[in-house]
Amino acid sequence: MEISVLKSKIHRVRVTEANLEYIGSVTIDEDLMDAANLIENEQVHVLNYRNGERFITYVIKGGRGTGVICLNGPAALKVLVDDLVIILSFAQMDFEAARTFRPHVIFPDSATNKLKA
Repeated sequence: MEISVLKSKIHRVRVTEANLEYIGSVTIDEDLMDAANLIENEQVHVLNYRNGERFITYVIKGGRGTGVICLNGPAALKVLVDDLVIILSFAQMDFEAARTFRPHVIFPDSATNKLKA
C-alpha cells in the first residue's frame, strides 16, 4: 500500500509579490527550494495565514538569495503582499518506508525570507 506523506515544508514565509498577469504558479527563491528539497514544476499546496485560503499550484525557480515568494496568475487573487504562507509538497511512498521518512521542513526568517543561520 502507498500513502501520501509530507515531503517538504516552508513554514511562515512572506509573500513578496503577487502577479495576476502571469500564467500561474508560485516563484520561490532557489535557496529556499534547495533547503526544502523542492524542484521546479513540483506541485505544492499554499496555505495563507491571513485569510485561511488553501490552493494548489506548482513551483517556478526564483532568483537565488532574493527571498522572492511570488504568487502568479489566479493564485495572486488569494494573497496580499506581506501575507505569511506555508508551502507544502507531498510524496507517495510505501507505507513501511513512510514510517521512517523525515520531511525537509524549513523555518526561514519571515521578515527577509532568508534561511536562519
